[in-house]
Amino acid sequence: MSNQPKHYKTVDSTRVSISQLMQPSHSNFSGKIHGGYILNLMDQIAFACASKHSETYCVTASVETVDFLNPIEVGELVTMKASINFVGKTSMVVGIRVESENIQNGEIKHCNSSYFTMVAKDKFGNSVDVPGLILNDKLEVKRFLKAIKRKATKQARQIEFEHENFSPTDYLQELKKYRIKIELPDSSE
Repeated sequence: MSNQPKHYKTVDSTRVSISQLMQPSHSNFSGKIHGGYILNLMDQIAFACASKHSETYCVTASVETVDFLNPIEVGELVTMKASINFVGKTSMVVGIRVESENIQNGEIKHCNSSYFTMVAKDKFGNSVDVPGLILNDKLEVKRFLKAIKRKATKQARQIEFEHENFSPTDYLQELKKYRIKIELPDSSE
């Protein structure tokens, strides 16, 4: 089969972890660590994980499901763990888990989980094939399947709302439960 990768890698072989102490310069106006700073670190670890798997330069294609669950305080140790959850032909989904640890009392908080889609590139900027993925435990299979479902949901949403026959009036009943006023001109359909 020509569409099969030449080689495969285990999830464990390209897993990456980083830890960094959060400093006052990383904080926002409320004294918590700035979300943009955390996103920057997440992009770096996603790049490292994807590049390690693909053995080439990678770019960020999309970021999904960034939920900031718990604030991160100055002085906490932030650890990010990244692994390949899914591979396509030239793309990879990198799952990232962010935890913070209060180094004085040892309390660990789950702060964020996210999914970065990364695309492998050659030195000319062309997309290149990535190695296949060896799934060797139940959690890795589950993560792969969840990535497939997220992709299918995203595609269905794009089809639904970008279709040429889309009409907001088809959704008026559903929109009634929200705090909005809809004042469409008669020709807006």
